[in-house]
Amino acid sequence: MALNLRLRAEAEDALRAEAERSGRSQQDILREAVDRYLGLTPAAEPKHEWDHLITSGKVLLPRSPYRKVVPTRTLPAGQRTIDLLDREDRF
Repeated sequence: MALNLRLRAEAEDALRAEAERSGRSQQDILREAVDRYLGLTPAAEPKHEWDHLITSGKVLLPRSPYRKVVPTRTLPAGQRTIDLLDREDRF
């Protein structure tokens, strides 16, 4: 279901900050909040299957949200990235 939602300025700022901190979309955070509020997801249940990796420190959260990467270097014509690897590195 599509829904338009008007948030208070504080809630909008907090949602945006959480999305940046966690690397998750704002939509995903709101869906989870609605599910928890309606009792569709128990509060004790982990949010995601990878949460235990994050809390243990084995996986770090992204430092910044997704951004389009603009290449800073280009290969000469006719050269491929596989050509940059040593022979024993190829598979």
